Amino acid sequence: MKLAAYVHQNLQRVGLVSDDNSSVTSFQLTEEENALGVLSLVDRANAAQALPVTDVISLPLDQVQLIAPIPRPRRNIFCVGRNYHAHAKELSSTVFKDSLTDPNAWPIVFTKVPECVTGPYASVNLPVNISQQIDYEAELAVIIGTGGKNISRAQAMSHVYGYTVVNDVTARDVQMRHQQWDLGKSFDTFCPMGPWLMTADSFNGLTAQVRCWVNGALRQDGNAAQMIFDIPTLIETCSRGITLMPGDIIATGTPAGVGMGLTPPRYLQNGDVVRVEIAGLGHIENRFEA
Repeated sequence: MKLAAYVHQNLQRVGLVSDDNSSVTSFQLTEEENALGVLSLVDRANAAQALPVTDVISLPLDQVQLIAPIPRPRRNIFCVGRNYHAHAKELSSTVFKDSLTDPNAWPIVFTKVPECVTGPYASVNLPVNISQQIDYEAELAVIIGTGGKNISRAQAMSHVYGYTVVNDVTARDVQMRHQQWDLGKSFDTFCPMGPWLMTADSFNGLTAQVRCWVNGALRQDGNAAQMIFDIPTLIETCSRGITLMPGDIIATGTPAGVGMGLTPPRYLQNGDVVRVEIAGLGHIENRFEA
């Protein structure tokens, strides 16, 4: 299933997207549930409640405004750094070359604040007076369905509710200045997400093909099978001593081809358009504006 949050006639709704992506049918939810986006359906699943009934009439998808499937996560997004072999290699000659002696030892995990989430086709704000090195990172994100602590790798996939697409936008100079990454990752609008959430029973995240284009030119093209730490390992790691909650989001890392890794580096400028696509799941496309 493809589950979307959207706005139609100034009302925020949650709906089921048709298989051909041509229409969306809203679920009959309360105003408070609609405000949560697809998170309300995750909550219902954890309460062992069936999906709510849908309206009789569907709307053409091009007549609604898609927003992030989880417009405001309940807490920070878990993010994984340097989790593709080729991406770790491309950064080995950058300023990050000395910050991790053994990239295979432990995953790098940082967070983005919930408020940086924006819609799949919304503009991303370039903080021109703060950073001159804005970069893109195409990523598959995992949404936790059943929470838990100390989840074993063997049981990890049973805790996955679904998947979505994110762009882990990064201010590289701010990231380096503060050494820890949260500030450089968390500017307003620095986490475009969408276009919907696809449930785990209808999408295989373990072999997801992740691609990114900047102004129509392909920059990133990698497969989740090339991850250093796969999705079950990431869930096991993030849940060690920490209770994962329903609706938690784990961004699983980006393939090679980021702007910082190019020679010379190529950072995003005013008017650039970045498209992130995961085959079989969907795409987001955002214009970067000063």
